[in-house]
Amino acid sequence: MNVLIVGGGQVGESIAADLAGDHAVTIVDQRADRAEELAYAHDVLTVTGDGTDVTVLEEAGIEDADMVIASTDDDETNIVACSTANAVGDAFTIARIKQDKYLRIWEEADQAFGIDYMVCTNLLAAQSIVRVVGLPAAVDVDPFAGGRVQMAEFEISEACPVVDQTVQEADRYDSLTFAALLRDDDVIVPDGQSVIEAGDRVVVIGSPKSVHAFADALAPSHPTGSDEDVVIFGGSEIGYHVADLLGARGFTPRLIEQDGERARTIAEELPDAQVMESDATDMEFLEREHIDEADVVVAALENDEKNLLVSLLASRLGADRTVAVIDTPSYVDLFEAVGVDVAINPRVVVAEEISQLTQSETAENVALIETDKAEVIEIEIVADSVLTNRPIRESIADLPEGVVIGAITRENEFVTPRGDTEIQPGDHVVLFVDGDAIEETTAKV
Repeated sequence: MNVLIVGGGQVGESIAADLAGDHAVTIVDQRADRAEELAYAHDVLTVTGDGTDVTVLEEAGIEDADMVIASTDDDETNIVACSTANAVGDAFTIARIKQDKYLRIWEEADQAFGIDYMVCTNLLAAQSIVRVVGLPAAVDVDPFAGGRVQMAEFEISEACPVVDQTVQEADRYDSLTFAALLRDDDVIVPDGQSVIEAGDRVVVIGSPKSVHAFADALAPSHPTGSDEDVVIFGGSEIGYHVADLLGARGFTPRLIEQDGERARTIAEELPDAQVMESDATDMEFLEREHIDEADVVVAALENDEKNLLVSLLASRLGADRTVAVIDTPSYVDLFEAVGVDVAINPRVVVAEEISQLTQSETAENVALIETDKAEVIEIEIVADSVLTNRPIRESIADLPEGVVIGAITRENEFVTPRGDTEIQPGDHVVLFVDGDAIEETTAKV
C-alpha cells in the first residue's frame, strides 16, 4: 500500500514508524531538516514543502496513493490536503483536526470536504481522560470488543495491597489477565510467580467488571463512578469536552476558568457542570473551594507549565489524583516523575486512533503502551490463523515471545482465556504484544 503522510510531527512520525515495515510511505513536511531526519530514521521517502500545494503533493505521489493521512497541527491544512487527494486520486483519506466544529460538519454531511475519516484530537484526549477518571489508580484505559473488554494500566505504589505479591497471589478475579509488568524501561511478560514491585506499572486485560474490581482493590477507600468529586482547571476545548462527557455520565464536575466570557459560555452550554470564574493558581480560592477534597483534578489549561503548576498545587492541598494535559511529548515522563499522576499527550492519543485505522484488515482496535514499547490489539480470528481450533497452551508456542492472549469474545460474549480454551474462527481476541513482536504476530494471527 502506498501511504502519503502530510505532516512529519510526532503524530506523523508515529504513524510512519508503524507502517514503514510493510508499506511504501512518503512524508511531506515543510521543514527540510525534519524531512531529512525522518528519511534517515524510518527509511521512508520525504518531500519538503507545503501540504496544501498541489505541486508538492503531486511530487509526493498523491495521484497513486492508496491512503492519505493529513496530520499537521493545522486543521485547515489537513482538510485541504485530504480534499486535494479526493479530487486528484482515489485514496482513503484521514484528517486530524483539533476543533470539533469541523467534526460536527463532517458527521452531519456524508464525507464532507471529501474526507473518509476524521479524528478530533481534543475530543479523543477528553475521552481518554474520562476513562481514567472512572478507574482509581489507572494511568491508561482503553475499551475493546465494543466495550466488552477493557485494557487498563495501573501504577503500583508502596501503599497498594498487591505490592510484593506474586501475580498468582494478586489474581483473584474470574476474567482478568495480568498481561505485563512495566518496570523501568523493561516490558516483562509475567508468570504466576512474578513479583509485583512498587513503582511497576501493571497492564491488565479483562471484563470491565473484573478490571473495576482490581482497581477498587488497589484503592479501596477511593470513591468510584459519579460519586467522585472531579475538578477541571481550564475551559479549553479539552476541558470543555471533559466536563461535557462527565456530565453525560452523571457527574457534576467543577470547572474553573479565568476568562469571564468563556466561563459564562460554558455554564450556559453545560448545565451539569458547576462553572467558577477564577485564576486556577489562586491559593485562597482553591482552599475556599475545598480543592483538597477533590478525588480527581484535571489540568486542562492552554499551557504545559501552568498545567504542571496547578497539578502540583492541587496535590499539595491534598487532592487524591491529578491528570494533566501535556502538549510537549518530552514533558510526559518529567511531569509524572515530579508528582503528576497521569499525563495525557493528545498527539499520542490521536496517533493511536489513526494507527488503528491503518492496521491490517483483521486488526480492529489498537492501544499503544508507553508510546512504542508494546501494543494491545484486537484481531478477528480467521480460519488459517495459528490460533484456530487449537488449545491456547499449544497454539501460543507458535507466536513469538512477548505475546499474551488477554481476552476473547465470541458472539458478543466474554470468554476467559485458559490453557485448554480453543479459539474459533470469528472470535475476537485481544492480545498484548511486545513492540519487537508486533509484525510477526499480526502476520501469523
